[in-house]
Amino acid sequence: MDYGTLRGFFALLILALFIIIVVWSYSKKRKDSFDDVANSIFEEDKLDTADKTRHPDKESKQETNNNV
Repeated sequence: MDYGTLRGFFALLILALFIIIVVWSYSKKRKDSFDDVANSIFEEDKLDTADKTRHPDKESKQETNNNV
């Protein structure tokens, strides 16, 4: 087996891995979990605003510290 054949097998392996990853990422079974992860960034904002409504003292203390 020469170097060119080895490079050819390696290229086919990389191509097969790429196709497997693309099929896995676009499969319908994974769509719900990917949508949940994609929307998780918005959930952090909701938690921050909910935290401020539960602890109004934190917000007023931060404003006082910023004024000093």
